[in-house]
Amino acid sequence: MSIAFAKLHGAGNAYLAVDGRLQPPSFDAPSLARAMASHHTGVGSDGLVLVQTARDPEAAIRMRIFNSDGSEAEMSGNGVRLFAKFVLDRALAERGEDGGLRIETQAGLRIVWPRFDEAGAMCAGRVAMGIPVIDGVETLELPSGPLTVTMLSLGNPHAVHLTARPVAEFPLSVLGPEVQRHPRFPNQVNFEVVNVLAPERLRARVFERGEGETPSSGTGSTACAVAARLAGRSGPEVEIALPGGVLNVAWEGEGEEAWLDGPTVEIFRGSWPNS
Repeated sequence: MSIAFAKLHGAGNAYLAVDGRLQPPSFDAPSLARAMASHHTGVGSDGLVLVQTARDPEAAIRMRIFNSDGSEAEMSGNGVRLFAKFVLDRALAERGEDGGLRIETQAGLRIVWPRFDEAGAMCAGRVAMGIPVIDGVETLELPSGPLTVTMLSLGNPHAVHLTARPVAEFPLSVLGPEVQRHPRFPNQVNFEVVNVLAPERLRARVFERGEGETPSSGTGSTACAVAARLAGRSGPEVEIALPGGVLNVAWEGEGEEAWLDGPTVEIFRGSWPNS
C-alpha cells in the first residue's frame, strides 16, 4: 500500500506532507522523512509534516514535523503554514470562528490565518508565532574565532549573528556546524546570519538543525527580526529577503507575540511505496 503525499514550499523552504491518521500502527515517521527527503534517492525536501489527531481540546488538528535527518523539530514557521494549506485544501479540519486554524505543535498551540486564491486554495498565511523567549547576547569561542550571537527561542532554539559582512559572502557552511556543535547548545541550535539593510528590510541566511542551510526558514526569519529589533536596528515590521524568497515579520517588542506572513505553494502530489 502506497503513502499519499504532497510536496509544498514557502519561500523556497520545501516540506512533504502526509496524513498520518491513515497510516498503520507500525508507521515509522522518522525513517519515512529520511527516505523521502533525500535529494538523490527520494523526493527531496527540507523535512516532513505529519497530520495527526489533536490531543489539545483547543486545537483542530495536530502537526508533527521531522527534519530531513529524521530528527523531530518542535516548530517551523514555514512548515506550519504549509501544513495548514495541506489540511485546509483537503478539508481535513475546520477553522475557528475568527477564521484561524488552530494547530497543536510540539511548541504549543499555533494559529494560522490563511488567505485564499480565486480558486479557493490557500495561497498565503499569517502565523501567530508565540512570544519569543530571549536568552541574551553572548560571544561564542569557535575554532574559527569569536562570534557574537543573540540567543532566543520560538519554541525551538536560535542563535542570530548580526553582521555588516554581506550574508552572501558569509562562510555559513563552516561556521554553521561550529555554532551548532558549541557546548552552549547541547541539543544544537538553528543559526542565522543577517544584514540590516534598512529599519524595515533585512537580508538573511539560515543554517537549520537536522538539515543544514535551507533557502528560508519561518522561525529563523522571525528570530532575525527579533534580534535586529532588540539591537535597536529595526522597526516593528520588517521584510526579510532570503535565498528562497521573501517573508514578513511583525514584533512590537519583549513580551509581545511575533507574527510571520508568507506564501504557501503546492508543487505536486504523489504516492510513496510503503515497503
